[in-house]
Amino acid sequence: MATNLRRGRHSVSALLVHLVFVSKYRKKVFNEDGLKTLEKAFNGVARQMNFEIIEFNGESDHVHLLVEYPPKLSRLPIS
Repeated sequence: MATNLRRGRHSVSALLVHLVFVSKYRKKVFNEDGLKTLEKAFNGVARQMNFEIIEFNGESDHVHLLVEYPPKLSRLPIS
């Protein structure tokens, strides 16, 4: 788990969120290759948006992410 604090000019934060993505009707749609592809995609987005995926894990019907993010991402414009 992230023990380091994220420090800005006027703030210190440690914002963590646990996300769970579940397939519709809990159908078993994720295989090992699919989970690797999802992890790679999530890591790419994390680099672009300056957040960190602390943990990634999944099974055939759901995916877990533990994400640490900066306070500026608390409100993103919807496009």
